[in-house]
Amino acid sequence: MSADTVRFSEERLAEIAELVKRYPGPQSALMPVLYMAQEDFGYISMDAQKMIAEVLGLRLMQVREVVTFYTMFKEQPTGKYLLEVCTNAGCMLNGAYELADHMCGTLGIRMGETTPDGLFTIAEVECAGACGGAPVVQVNNIYHEKATPASMDALITQVRADGGVE
Repeated sequence: MSADTVRFSEERLAEIAELVKRYPGPQSALMPVLYMAQEDFGYISMDAQKMIAEVLGLRLMQVREVVTFYTMFKEQPTGKYLLEVCTNAGCMLNGAYELADHMCGTLGIRMGETTPDGLFTIAEVECAGACGGAPVVQVNNIYHEKATPASMDALITQVRADGGVE
């Protein structure tokens, strides 16, 4: 994605202008605008971050601070199915690392990688906030609590059988 191709549509810019009016300052609209960018472009590249800073009249570092802090913002393309394994204390104590290792083996990739067919990316996240359901795997923002190797194998098999259709 180059700087030339990273542009919000005129409709999106109008939506952002209306959004900014609801807040005391443009920085307050940053998170919703980041969500818009991720929706429009699939991820938030450095070029997209520069464009967002320009659109909102912010410094690039202000945008970077938010993008790099929150795990829901992606700076690289991901597979169609993003498998986020929580490895914080509760999940770790309930087998998250073993589950992640199993999933990586099943998919034939390492943590942070995407399968060659572009269907799956596996990532480690610090906390899913669902300790009571540990271990937790978030799949495209849907929580799978008390995840097991068998339940994740079933999900992966089903997605592949369906041809990656949601």
